[in-house]
Amino acid sequence: MLIINIALMVLGMLLLVKGGDLLVDGASSLARRFNVSELAIGLTIVAFGTSAPELVVSLSATLGSNPEIALGNAIGSSNVNLFVILGITGILAPVAVQRNTIRFEIPFSLFAAVLLLALANFSFLPGNGSRITRIEGVILLLFFGLFIFFVFRGMKNSGTSAGKQPAKTISTAKTVFFIVLGLVFLAAGGEVVVRSAVVLAEALHISKKVIGLTIIAVGTSLPELVTSITAIVKKSEDLALGNIIGSNIFNILLILGVCSTVRPMEYSPVFNRDICLLILGTALLLVAMVTGKKRKLDRWEAAILVLIYIGYAIYMVMRNE
Repeated sequence: MLIINIALMVLGMLLLVKGGDLLVDGASSLARRFNVSELAIGLTIVAFGTSAPELVVSLSATLGSNPEIALGNAIGSSNVNLFVILGITGILAPVAVQRNTIRFEIPFSLFAAVLLLALANFSFLPGNGSRITRIEGVILLLFFGLFIFFVFRGMKNSGTSAGKQPAKTISTAKTVFFIVLGLVFLAAGGEVVVRSAVVLAEALHISKKVIGLTIIAVGTSLPELVTSITAIVKKSEDLALGNIIGSNIFNILLILGVCSTVRPMEYSPVFNRDICLLILGTALLLVAMVTGKKRKLDRWEAAILVLIYIGYAIYMVMRNE
């Protein structure tokens, strides 16, 4: 059984790598074809695609009366995206950030985390205790709709990144095929990796909360990791950053919004610590944009993000709450 699960994890990794490669090629082609920025594509199409595993896992956990896994997956994946994926991406190559990202996307991601913290701890309806109700789920979805509206409105005035070499043109049919096949590979690969990891974790008697915040969160964030690294290698920094920031907004506003609308979610105050970590990390990212080389995440700043998450993961596993 152990060998089978390890083999499945390797298979899932291979699907993720190929899926990320196809998705980046297709998304970059789509951006060029419609003369919109790669950042806008990363914030929407790519972010939604790489967040598909989180949506599937969290919704399944909610319907299966496992809110700890659903919340741990969405919040944990956001922390993995911010600290690990952005950190590794920034270590490989300093990530340049557009002015509008500093003014809108990153602050909106910070706002989403603060909003979740407020809704989870201060219910609008008496007698609900610590839970995220359907009304609060609808509020999350409304803000998600507002985010998508502003991104698409910004597309009208955005074009391809200046100064980049023209890339090879891909036909419309091949562009769509690459994007769809890439998303399928990412979703399938993420699911296989997560299922295998959960079986191994349960054999070690690790709590559902820790599984959700660490193993499942890392597993469902593998598409973002592969896609962002592939984008950096292919000199598509805007796509990498848009994927990470967009995925975090999708995780909090869309995924938890959908889950709590479908079924109100019991909320453990223990998650406050993890949301506060997300808020801290997003605030640090904003600070990093105005220190060192302005509007760029330097390698040393990216390394700090990774080190923070390593310390957090060790603490989580040791506490096993």
